[in-house]
Amino acid sequence: ITMDRLAEIFLELQSQGAANINLVTPTHYTDQIIRALDKVKHKLHIPVVSNTSGYERVETLKMLDGYVDIYLTDFKYMENETARQYSAAEDYPERAKEALEEMVRQTGEAVFDQQGMMKKGVIVRHLVLPGCVSDSKDVLEYLWDTFGNQIYVSIMSQYTPLPHVAAYPEINRKVTDEEYEEIVD
Repeated sequence: ITMDRLAEIFLELQSQGAANINLVTPTHYTDQIIRALDKVKHKLHIPVVSNTSGYERVETLKMLDGYVDIYLTDFKYMENETARQYSAAEDYPERAKEALEEMVRQTGEAVFDQQGMMKKGVIVRHLVLPGCVSDSKDVLEYLWDTFGNQIYVSIMSQYTPLPHVAAYPEINRKVTDEEYEEIVD
């Protein structure tokens, strides 16, 4: 679609009562999204959400400063070896830390409306993996030590191994209730 059409879609979603403009995995379209938002940002009264994996370049995020109201980002791993093994991205922890720091710099502390809907801020998702309780604890400790109450955290338990995960028998199962409760505790 064209940038003009994308801008129209943003306004159409708002007129249909959407709570936000949720841009899912938008990084490779950053330039086009910015150009479309430039056309309608003055008419948008709902937040723009960047829904991302957390593996982002700070330079790209800086381009979005003033365009994104809410970052909904993953923080998958704290251990480089875990990131290498399961995502072929040994540098994931460092990139995610840098990216999250920039996201928080842009949005500051969370802001909510009278109905409790977030209007500005950062939400970090963390998916608990089977057998990775220690890494999950390290992620949560890092988030708390670094950002305290500036961010919101969603601890997710819905990991479901797909057939290709059979190559990794240590995570080829669902997260147990005990593992999840240990992380939540």
